Amino acid sequence: MQTSLADFIRNTPDGDEADAILRKCVHCGFCTATCPTYQLLGDELDGPRGRIYLIKQALEGSEVTRQTQSHLDRCLTCRSCETTCPSGVQYGRLVDIGRKVVEQRVQRRFLDQAKREALSVVLPNRMLFGAALALGRVLRPLLPSSLKAKVPLEAEPAGDWPGQRHARRMLVLAGCVQPALAPAINASAARVLDRLGISLFEVPSAGCCGAVRFHLNKQEAGKDDMRTLIDAWWPHVEAGVEAIVMTASGCGTTVREYAHLLKDDPEYRAKAERISGMTRDLAEIVFAERARMQFLTSAAPKAPSRASFHSPCTLQHGQQVRGSVEALLGDAGFELTPVADAHLCCGSAGTYSILQPELGRRLRDNKLDSLRAGAPDTIVTANIGCLNHLQSGTDVPVRHWIQLIDERLGS
Repeated sequence: MQTSLADFIRNTPDGDEADAILRKCVHCGFCTATCPTYQLLGDELDGPRGRIYLIKQALEGSEVTRQTQSHLDRCLTCRSCETTCPSGVQYGRLVDIGRKVVEQRVQRRFLDQAKREALSVVLPNRMLFGAALALGRVLRPLLPSSLKAKVPLEAEPAGDWPGQRHARRMLVLAGCVQPALAPAINASAARVLDRLGISLFEVPSAGCCGAVRFHLNKQEAGKDDMRTLIDAWWPHVEAGVEAIVMTASGCGTTVREYAHLLKDDPEYRAKAERISGMTRDLAEIVFAERARMQFLTSAAPKAPSRASFHSPCTLQHGQQVRGSVEALLGDAGFELTPVADAHLCCGSAGTYSILQPELGRRLRDNKLDSLRAGAPDTIVTANIGCLNHLQSGTDVPVRHWIQLIDERLGS
């Protein structure tokens, strides 16, 4: 694709990166076949190729309108298109640049901006989110059905967290919403890793990974969250922790990109590279120890439970981790049901289901149809956002895969 960037962005870091990405695109259209919003809406401008054209026009100085902004807003940033693209177009990075430019040139309507401001304040703050969730649970009977579905009932108790007794030590991100929504996830991870001779621990001062505000187009504020998290972790990194473990694949995708996102920050560049390099999804850690986990098979019941696994976009497309969870669940004796269109997004996508409720609901319902087709006892996933979003549309329990492994080991 030929480009002619406008003066305002030419020869800037964002401009140089966008130009290189745009020039890789050969207009083949393979991406449209795997784009969830294109599949729903059938509009070229609501698919990756069309959005690339819109971004190109914006970067070349053409008029940018609210309609342009709307098409970019409707992108889930699921990155299924990146998995499909034969040319290696890094669409996720391009859309971040495009959204930043459009956000600077198009004034949002008051209510839209107010909603985004509220999300950027409440979600990354663990205490504020916890308080808001507690209030929502109290008022849940009075809420309209659409809002009630987004307020989950009381979380499962976390249970015991093993003591720090092993030479192998790993950090785990608590996150901003997961401690209130599902505190049992990290506790289950700690118990499973303890069985493998690994002590897992959280750093209380470690907050949001930065994804929430960054993807709400508050990119500098998001980077500040990233720096704060690096500062909280750094003493433990220097003390020799083996890895940084992510139990929410959405956070994992972002933290693994710190090296890129902070590459122009001379103070944090080297630290960001170190953090990105030692970050692993929990599935990678447990799968790497698979040879030492024969006890999973011996613990499996004779009559396996049926489970449907929803692989989050941030796991299969963002981090390119595929097959590990499925293998571990199989080892543990679960019967995995087939899931049609497993590459498509469930519609959670961070704050997407809140800002694009109709599309988020349609994508969720389509995903649930695929997941429930095999009549599973449990729906399993690897990201707290997907878990909460899917649970809002079904009575089938939706849980993190590590909880199933933990319970099977304790049986």
